[in-house]
Amino acid sequence: MSPKSSTLAETPQDKTDALMERLSTTTEAYSRFVPRQFLHLLGIDDIRKVELGQQVERKMTILFADIRNFTSLSESMSPQENFNFLNSYLVQMEPVITAHGGFIDKYIGDGIMALFPDSPDAALRCSLALMERLEQYNDGRERAGYRRIKIGIGINTGIVILGTIGGASRMDGTVIGDAVNLAARMERLTKEYRVSILISEYTLYCLDQPSLWSIRFLDRTHVRGKQGTQSVYEVFNGDPPALREAKTRTLTMFEEALAYFHLDDLLTSRERLATYLATVPEDDAAQVYLERCETPAVGLGDQRGELPSIWREEYSFGLPAVDVAHKNLLADMNALARAVNNSALNLTTPLMAQIQFSAARDFAVEEQLMQEDDYPFLELHARQHQRFFEFFGELRREIEEGEENRVYLSFRVKRYLTGWLINHILSADRHYGHYRSGRRRESAPLQVT
Repeated sequence: MSPKSSTLAETPQDKTDALMERLSTTTEAYSRFVPRQFLHLLGIDDIRKVELGQQVERKMTILFADIRNFTSLSESMSPQENFNFLNSYLVQMEPVITAHGGFIDKYIGDGIMALFPDSPDAALRCSLALMERLEQYNDGRERAGYRRIKIGIGINTGIVILGTIGGASRMDGTVIGDAVNLAARMERLTKEYRVSILISEYTLYCLDQPSLWSIRFLDRTHVRGKQGTQSVYEVFNGDPPALREAKTRTLTMFEEALAYFHLDDLLTSRERLATYLATVPEDDAAQVYLERCETPAVGLGDQRGELPSIWREEYSFGLPAVDVAHKNLLADMNALARAVNNSALNLTTPLMAQIQFSAARDFAVEEQLMQEDDYPFLELHARQHQRFFEFFGELRREIEEGEENRVYLSFRVKRYLTGWLINHILSADRHYGHYRSGRRRESAPLQVT
């Protein structure tokens, strides 16, 4: 039969099947550039329906992963070798992210930006799996005569805008928000501290099961364009077993040394770090801090993350009752820090009771307002309140049981209480404030002049 007669013999069903196959193939090809999960989060089931400016606001965990010293590594390769290397590496990482419920938003040179819409715990599990896959990949590189590579991973959780940006003829899907910038900051800090995985305090507060993770405080840092400072935490579940056990066993010793550093007592911090490193010599982050103590001008210097101590007008929420409650709560927290630092234990018990009562009342008022306003992130906000009381309970037990190092305790009061409160006001409360103001503007009657 000739080709012409074969074409004439095609039935309508054959044509329909062929068309459906082409559409399926086209959709599959597009999904390599625009992830299905991205469209699903936008509420779109067909890529042809994507329009510029479509957006949705939601909680998201953002993961950045980047190859260490990629610039110097790439200088030893030709452009083609560079291209081949990147693809051989990225093809190893992508399935791991997908298997843990995430999807890749974009590749940034040798970096990966991945999104996890459901759980920050999934992002942490993914980070450990990425490290395991990297070890397997490195074994292959080593057998082929290439040197091993390292990556750093930064994770943050927060509210972002997910949507389409660009122009009429060229658009892109992306996520925008402070949460993205902070995740990128976490990844960059892995280089400074020579650690593999860093998370923000916001991710720590949102974990479903924080007790399952090996986590320690590492720093307070400024983020460009943001007020206040952010606490940074290392996740060291992926360390070799002996190092992980040593870090867990000496956690208080390590954090005490850091407390003195952040309170500008570099001499004591250096002594504590030297003692610590004699016990855990493989701890690179402790070595970084020791180097900063010995040459402080090279370290954080004036950029060291200072802890808030006084109320500022920019902390105002906009509702006088809530602002007064926040202001009084901060004053009580600062009073507790002073009492602990001065060993005035007769004052700590009533102050802790006052903080517990005031925080419970303040948070209940906030959550009631959010419920009345149908605030979509009430659950996330309430989770942060819950985590505050968990950390406060831990700190309260330490004070009541007579922890001897008052400098360390005072620093923990500032980090877990005053630092938490200010960051909560500047991020979670401020977001609700914007939402509330927007609803009031929408419901306000038009003024006719």
